Amino acid sequence: MLFQTTYKCIEQDAQILFKMKGSKFLAFAYKVENETDIKQKLLALKQTYADATHHCYAWVLGYDQSASRANDDGEPSNSAGKPILRQIISQGLTNCLVVVVRYFGGTLLGVPGLIEAYGESAKAVLASCSIQTKTIFETYLVECEYGQENTIFVALRQFQAEVSVLDDTRCFSAQIKIPLQSVEAFKQQFHSLYQVKITYIGLA
Repeated sequence: MLFQTTYKCIEQDAQILFKMKGSKFLAFAYKVENETDIKQKLLALKQTYADATHHCYAWVLGYDQSASRANDDGEPSNSAGKPILRQIISQGLTNCLVVVVRYFGGTLLGVPGLIEAYGESAKAVLASCSIQTKTIFETYLVECEYGQENTIFVALRQFQAEVSVLDDTRCFSAQIKIPLQSVEAFKQQFHSLYQVKITYIGLA
């Protein structure tokens, strides 16, 4: 059975200007980790461009694009946020926020024109970003008696694990990140190690 082991996100924030029939569309792309990040970015833009007509946006979170939202901010329903969201999803991106700030230029664009303007603005700003492919990890807590840690380090090396040793006087303990594709082999080997306790923490 195939399963997802990587995801794509933008490498850095970006900004572009798109114009249509006198209206200006400032498009911003941000790399975000959670909804708190998103709220902070939106607040900062609304303060900086307080005189703009609309601040329309969409975001996607989760390595499997499991969480998303689109907002038209006063534009006709589904004419702004959804076209932005479609661009993020169609490019397979996550942990991404795109905001398009509009300054009305005096000419009504109509719903088809708005869909085009917001979609093209989002497409252009994402095209200006470098895209990185990141590995999905599972995180575990590994514990054993002091004196066994060398065995742990040797075993983890073959799984390309990232290891953070914790300050624990009771026993040797470390938080480790294992690439998702190596998790099953890791669990099989570590369950066979004598007196080594592993506790699942979550995805990273």
